[in-house]
Amino acid sequence: MEANVRWVALTAVAPVAWGANYFVTHEFLPADHPLYGAALRALPAGLVLLALCRRRPHGAWWGRSAVLGLLNVSVFFFLVFTASQLLPTSVASTVMAVSPLVMMLAAWPLVAERPGVAHLAGALIGLGGVCLMLLGGADGISLPGVLASAAAVLVSSVGHVLAKRWNAGAAGTGVLASTAWQLTTGGLLLLPVAVAVEGAPPPMSPSALIAFCYVGLVATALAFAAWFAGLRHLPAGTVGLIGLLNPVTGVLLGTAVAGEALTVRQLGGLALVLGGVALGRPPGKDGRAERRDDSVAPAAGSGRLPDPRRRRGIPPRVRGTEGC
Repeated sequence: MEANVRWVALTAVAPVAWGANYFVTHEFLPADHPLYGAALRALPAGLVLLALCRRRPHGAWWGRSAVLGLLNVSVFFFLVFTASQLLPTSVASTVMAVSPLVMMLAAWPLVAERPGVAHLAGALIGLGGVCLMLLGGADGISLPGVLASAAAVLVSSVGHVLAKRWNAGAAGTGVLASTAWQLTTGGLLLLPVAVAVEGAPPPMSPSALIAFCYVGLVATALAFAAWFAGLRHLPAGTVGLIGLLNPVTGVLLGTAVAGEALTVRQLGGLALVLGGVALGRPPGKDGRAERRDDSVAPAAGSGRLPDPRRRRGIPPRVRGTEGC
């Protein structure tokens, strides 16, 4: 139980940082350079993590890093930057609130995690709470911005579930290393496209430089390391529900910065979101998969004891179908 609480708390760092990132991007970063904005967010963070882990991709991870870097970094960061500039922070966060449902559906075929009743109920309750908090006015709604935000949900959900699948079991690699490879690869893919499309880099004011430091170090390096650590140790449905803290952070930050008072409707929505997250949290034991594949019989003379579950007629667990 305590292990689950620790992993949930660590994973929650990511959506909180991302919720603040919408505000920082909208207020302080250059609006007409989304490709540079995405590249400057990804590449410095990736290089910092790469220097810390001091590991290069190996074997299949060269190709996996390219795929995950394209989905989770290059395309996702560009879409999020575009949505942040075209939409109010609350609206962009609201669209992203459908990510728990999308992630659960993506996890079903990709990692054989069938969403449970508690996960689905928690997602629907949390989504209802987000709508209750944020859906009120239609001012400033941009259809391209909504489409960019919705596409970001789809791309990131598939990318995050693939990261969970490829990091499962003995074939996986360290969270810090895989995160560094994704960010570095994604940034390198973005940089030449930014130069070709947007020309020279945007001028940097002191506020923009500070904002990029937050976006790169906190909302990217720290947040992605925490997020992928959660994906490795918790079911994808639970991690998706924790992502509902993203729009909650947007509302609370807007209230604190803009001096807006929380209404009864917003407080009720906040309670529903937190209730949805609590409902979808895995009970009891750590949900990690077993390190050993008991479905394979031990070789003769290996000295390994047979799985005691076979004696009781209980089928062995299959590695890769549980929360990792």
